[in-house]
Amino acid sequence: MTATAIIMMIIALLTVWGGLALALANLSRHPEAEEDLPTGAAPEL
Repeated sequence: MTATAIIMMIIALLTVWGGLALALANLSRHPEAEEDLPTGAAPEL
């Protein structure tokens, strides 16, 4: 692989995994309240 391809791969990996890490950190700091969660089965089921 060329250097350009490796750099683009690293940027893409950091974007995906960094977004996942930020989402998990945000969810752990601000968990969803129990009353906001849906109750029962989805109407489609």
